[in-house]
Amino acid sequence: MLHGILHYAHYLLESTIEKNETVIDATCGNGQDTLFLSNVVGKNGHVLAFDIQEQAIQTTRQLMQENQKQNVSIIHDSHEHLEKYLPTKEMLVGGAVFNLGYLPRSDKTIITNANSTIMAINKILHFLKPNGLIVIVVYYGHEGGHEEKEAVLKHVMQLSQRSYHVLQYRFINQRNNPPFIIAIEKKGNGFTKRKLSF
Repeated sequence: MLHGILHYAHYLLESTIEKNETVIDATCGNGQDTLFLSNVVGKNGHVLAFDIQEQAIQTTRQLMQENQKQNVSIIHDSHEHLEKYLPTKEMLVGGAVFNLGYLPRSDKTIITNANSTIMAINKILHFLKPNGLIVIVVYYGHEGGHEEKEAVLKHVMQLSQRSYHVLQYRFINQRNNPPFIIAIEKKGNGFTKRKLSF
């Protein structure tokens, strides 16, 4: 059986994230991915959940309270600034997830954009553990969505195959701009962490 897009995104993340790790929800939205990650890393792990919209922050915070989650930091800031919220510049991140587009049932003019998305991807790749994954769910059936999709695809296709595996997972017979997944795996064998200053 083929996995649906969101189910496959979670399947990929769960296959690589371990208990007690720090992970990133780069676009917390309605909080469902944040809750999922919180369960995966366990009570001694940590989730950094980012969003620029107050509605998303409040919705995610309420969901965490309802589920009695104490291992989540909900951050009202753009994911492009994520390094400011990591405990140290030497720590490794266990994994990350993005949902590109707009917050469901909200202002459709407030969307993710290519520049901040690509900057956040690059920063997470720097901190990502060997064999860790960034999973990006790309929604693009909205104004500005196609431009972001093309820019992100172009960027990840240029990542060195010596250092990363990049996968695209999509259904090709569905109409109305169906979402798809980009998964980036940081290779573990012989990978040397680059020095990077922000």
